[in-house]
Amino acid sequence: MEDKIFEKLKEELPGIQKGILLKDYTTFKIGGPAKYFLIAETKEELAGAVKAAKKFKLPVFVLGGGSNLLVLEKGFKGLVIKVQNSEFRILNSKKIFVSAGLSLSELSDLAAENGFKGFEWSSGIPGTAGGAIFGNAQAFGDKISDSLEKVEVLNIKNLALKNLSKEQCKFSLKSSIFKKNKNLIIISAVFAPEKGDKEEIQQKTKKFLNYRKNNHPMSFPSAGSAFVNPEKKGEIIRAGSLIEKCGLKGKKIGGAQISEQHANFIVNLGNARAKDVLALIKLAQKKVKGKFGVLLKTEIQILK
Repeated sequence: MEDKIFEKLKEELPGIQKGILLKDYTTFKIGGPAKYFLIAETKEELAGAVKAAKKFKLPVFVLGGGSNLLVLEKGFKGLVIKVQNSEFRILNSKKIFVSAGLSLSELSDLAAENGFKGFEWSSGIPGTAGGAIFGNAQAFGDKISDSLEKVEVLNIKNLALKNLSKEQCKFSLKSSIFKKNKNLIIISAVFAPEKGDKEEIQQKTKKFLNYRKNNHPMSFPSAGSAFVNPEKKGEIIRAGSLIEKCGLKGKKIGGAQISEQHANFIVNLGNARAKDVLALIKLAQKKVKGKFGVLLKTEIQILK
């Protein structure tokens, strides 16, 4: 039966593949196979893939850069669509149009080259524009949503394309409507950032990039920050600091470790399994809750 479904899917989606290991498409380098896997380079291909999945009643997961993601060893029993559209356009010298698959590093570089401020913080982050909007990515006091004007989305339920305003995206601390409503797939976005001095922008970008190289564990695979920095009485508390104060820096379970360099990173030492990462997440949450009364929320998305 499964082979029959695959053959029928191939008629509609010639590029579809079977049993592709998702660990090869995530920054954590952990995870089992996707039952079906397709790379979509245009929104038409993406819409066609979603339509075909609906036809055969297959669950769908849209994959961007694979950061902030933990895939279990059992993989995903549906269709994984890898978004690889990376278009970038300047609109009337005032705005930026980006496709969801554009990498954050490319967005930072292209914005700097064109004299746009506000994307310096994103240099060196191994994610995509779509993924950053999904989780309202932020660093060094700036957020992806700061200069966002609108987001084009595809609704899985009715396959309709729609533009959402910044307000309709319901951005909050490391969250958005897209985290709550999984039927909405981000296709593209338009930003209206401020203009600035190219040299100053490039210097700021370099400063943030150097900070990451010196303070983040770049030599081991990870999913980026494991936890959202909690907010207490309007003040942001560093999750890494709380975890470190619980004596968990460097703690290992299996092939995973709470980084010795930055306690809000869980790294893959080479042979980590998803269960090792999940055990460290639960341990950190338990210890921080017991010592500080703060429940850490995961920033990592878990694909089940």
